Amino acid sequence: MGKLDFLREEVEALREQGLYTTIRTISSAQGARFTVDATSVLNFCSNNYLGLANHPHLKKAAKRAIDTFGVGPGAVRTISGTQTLHLDLEKRLAKFKGTEATIVLQAGFTANLAVIPLLVGKEDVIFSDELNHASIIDGCRLSRARVARYTHNDPASLEKTLEENAAARRKLVITDGVFSMDGDIAPLPELVEVAERHDAMIMVDDAHGEGVMGRGGRGIVDHFDLVGRVDVEVGTLSKAFGVMGGYIAGCKDLIDYIKQRGRPFLFSTGLTPADTAAALGAVELLEESDDLVKQLWENTEYFKENMAALGFDLGDSVTPITPVMIGDAHLSSRFSQRLFEEGIFAQSLGFPTVPRDKARIRVMISAVHTRDDLDYALATFARVGRELDIIP
Repeated sequence: MGKLDFLREEVEALREQGLYTTIRTISSAQGARFTVDATSVLNFCSNNYLGLANHPHLKKAAKRAIDTFGVGPGAVRTISGTQTLHLDLEKRLAKFKGTEATIVLQAGFTANLAVIPLLVGKEDVIFSDELNHASIIDGCRLSRARVARYTHNDPASLEKTLEENAAARRKLVITDGVFSMDGDIAPLPELVEVAERHDAMIMVDDAHGEGVMGRGGRGIVDHFDLVGRVDVEVGTLSKAFGVMGGYIAGCKDLIDYIKQRGRPFLFSTGLTPADTAAALGAVELLEESDDLVKQLWENTEYFKENMAALGFDLGDSVTPITPVMIGDAHLSSRFSQRLFEEGIFAQSLGFPTVPRDKARIRVMISAVHTRDDLDYALATFARVGRELDIIP
């Protein structure tokens, strides 16, 4: 018997529970329609909110960067890997976000791993929303601080938990801005007020709010007019910005310290020239016009209103993230497969991505979906939903 044979048993158990994820293969650019497993389908599960992943402006910027800088930075940024493109992007993002400084890393995930352990340690307490993203959870573990979870989006629960841990040396409140599985948003004004009353730092991971919420896509902090009152913002470049990478925004002292002690910054090569230049192009587009953001929200409202009218349960979503709640993992997987057979790519999500018995189809709306795309999707969801007895 091989030493790793137990893994086969684990995989088979996932299949039996309906939790085995089929990873499909994309052979074209991201867009409203793309090619999946050699089949042309409508794309309703990409984080490409604004359609920038294949935008001509970003592609031209990436090609120019490759011609000038090559394909890779060649070293970690503290040795010989920091290029003028990195600095240009960090300055542009700081201006866009209204903060003193930013630092760009390889992903939003690594941004959380970089900053959380620098803010707190063994003598401190992190106050984390119970539905925070896995990258926040892992960053908390690395910090070795004690983690006190508060009830999802509940400022009263946060206040009670802060009171119970008043003796902590440092206190750090962390929340997602937009919650990626449910599409709801943090009650940030109330959370900030609670944190301020208890002299706690507050940090927001706004991966799904960047390019979606706020003026011209400046995020949830801007949306709630809280610029200057949130200590740390973490964002990603791999969703609405259409590229790859993550960043941390805040005061100059924070960014300086991350450059000296942030392990993902110190020990891993930075963004490629193409990614960096394309991200700069995305910021330029958002600064020039909010047309794509407006179109995203117009599409979102149209789709969600009609899905609700059909009888689908969309949970508590108030953003373009549209969870179609199914419950049973086997049924959710079957629904996703039938949608794919009808030309709609929308993946089923089950445990551990979401809680047990809360499996769902997570539909992601984009600014590049046309009204015809949305109408076809609505008709298909209705037909398959009735076929599987999900709606009447």
